[in-house]
Amino acid sequence: MKQFVKYFLRFLVIIIIAFIAFFFWASSSTLNSTEYKVVSELENKVKPENDTIFSIVTYNIGYLSGMTNNRAIEKPKQLFDNNMNKVLLETKNVNPDIIAFQEIDYNASRSYNVNQETEIAALGFNYAARAVNWDERYLPFPYWPIKMHFGKVVSGQSIISKYPLKEHQRIVLQRVESEPFYRDAFYLERLAQVVKVVLNGQEVVLINIHLEAFDKATRVNQFEEVLAIFNKYKNDYPTILLGDFNSRARDKDAVIQKMFAMKGIGNAAFDMNNLGNTFDTKNPFERIDYIFYTKNSIEYISGKVLNQFEQASDHLPVEMQFKLK
Repeated sequence: MKQFVKYFLRFLVIIIIAFIAFFFWASSSTLNSTEYKVVSELENKVKPENDTIFSIVTYNIGYLSGMTNNRAIEKPKQLFDNNMNKVLLETKNVNPDIIAFQEIDYNASRSYNVNQETEIAALGFNYAARAVNWDERYLPFPYWPIKMHFGKVVSGQSIISKYPLKEHQRIVLQRVESEPFYRDAFYLERLAQVVKVVLNGQEVVLINIHLEAFDKATRVNQFEEVLAIFNKYKNDYPTILLGDFNSRARDKDAVIQKMFAMKGIGNAAFDMNNLGNTFDTKNPFERIDYIFYTKNSIEYISGKVLNQFEQASDHLPVEMQFKLK
């Protein structure tokens, strides 16, 4: 009996050591921290067709997993190929000047290691600003079955543009304080990505955000951080705040109500009588993706939810056409 206990304890120690080693290996980063914030001038060199009316889109692309996002089900490569082809087709048809992405993969096992930013930017975008917010060597999620684990993940937020981008910032927002350490080690960073785009010689500030989805208190605090950033620029520059706010327009207690109430701030493709739902894409029932802009410096031309993108993601994109005053 003593011999059995002895070997059992040794086995238990080995298992614990192996688990700890796996934890630190899996949660380690694959990139150098300098690679988390990058602005690139691409080789497309396509001259923009329009120099007076501009088009901007926000799109939580959900790493092109469609309505399977975060679900423990098989995701064949054909799913991602089909969704990429759909996004490429519809993006070409819409022909925006700027796109702000959330949940876009750069090198992730879950999306077959395709650099989604590069693929879409090849349509004719000359500049890209990348802000990585999730860099894990091995992500054991969804938890079960094991074969559904995401594995290596390098993902984040991108802004691609036909016009020059400059002064790129990657601002990390508050983390969920109630998360246990073992979950926090694998959880993504929520970001405010700030960059200036030069349109006809005029600098326009873009703030691309993706707020906390699951913890309301954290989302409220993150919004206050974002609002402070927005207020820093809105009186001195034409400023556009856009992205996935994870805040429901119909919820009267939601933090997004503060944006609705702000004077001098427009809300593209939005009407309280017809919200234009953006989530989910199988049966859109809620508006959580927005484009806000400063009315004193930006003239709103038109806006719409781009339903034609269908189920390439679990979110629908929003487009705004505008002029500078």
